[in-house]
Amino acid sequence: MQTTKTATGAVPAARPKRRGSRLQTKETIAGFLFIGPMLIGVTILTLIPIIATFLLSLAEWNFVAGIQDIKFIGFDNFEALFQDDKFLKSMRNNALFLLAVPIYLAISMFLAIVIDKHVYMKSFFKVAYFMPYISSIVAVAIVWQVLFHPSAGPVNQALMSLGIDNPPKWIADPKFALPSLMMIAVWTAIGFNMIVYIAGLQSIPKDLYEAAEIDGAGTWVKFKSITFPQLSSTTFFLLVTGIISTFKVFDLIAVLTKGGPLNSTTMIVWNLYETAFVNLKIGPASSMAVVLFFCVLAITLLQWVGQKKWVNY
Repeated sequence: MQTTKTATGAVPAARPKRRGSRLQTKETIAGFLFIGPMLIGVTILTLIPIIATFLLSLAEWNFVAGIQDIKFIGFDNFEALFQDDKFLKSMRNNALFLLAVPIYLAISMFLAIVIDKHVYMKSFFKVAYFMPYISSIVAVAIVWQVLFHPSAGPVNQALMSLGIDNPPKWIADPKFALPSLMMIAVWTAIGFNMIVYIAGLQSIPKDLYEAAEIDGAGTWVKFKSITFPQLSSTTFFLLVTGIISTFKVFDLIAVLTKGGPLNSTTMIVWNLYETAFVNLKIGPASSMAVVLFFCVLAITLLQWVGQKKWVNY
């Protein structure tokens, strides 16, 4: 009888395990079916091109000639790249263009604080500042092209009316072309960053400001001790995404300057485009993409390491 009880008692205990394993298998298969299209898309459109870029950076190839003419030459592309004056200048221009990020972050934070606390019709100002960000960058570039016209542009007309006889030529002048692009980038980026900062401001507990006022803290002390530390995680996010976006600037250059005058606005991505699709040199262009990848990776890692000292969560 004991054997019968033990045997009959063992059967119900085994069935839930089998049912559970079958259910888990079905859920796993269903999960792979749901994410399968995304994995296929990421593999074909992202992973394979990345691997191909690293391989082609070690090769000499004109893609018009076909795959059979690929010739691997090792690191010769990288050696030639760092002896190319145009590429070195594009890297310097990219480094200077990074200065636009802290500028529009500071302006965005200031506007967010003012609009959040001291301005009526907040929705109107949010929309007004956000419009350049959601507008077509081609349309924005054409508008600024008209504004920066050397002789008939409203900017220089206003400067001449103020008594400046020889105003800058802006995008037509090698000395002012890159700062002009930086001003346009700042103008277009302020809206998005301001909206994110306003969201960060609204998440700060009001009790902190009330306690600071009781202690007699002024406006600057409250900003330095409460507002800025509480917004540090928001600033870190915007700083990382902003720096990455500066390395990808292409459309402004394509519409306004084409890399000129005298390569004063040539960036790495624009140089890469010209090398690959105008000069049909896939190897050097791929090596530029690899250098760009490691530049962005290094800057991002440095920010992740440094954020432990100034970001508060």
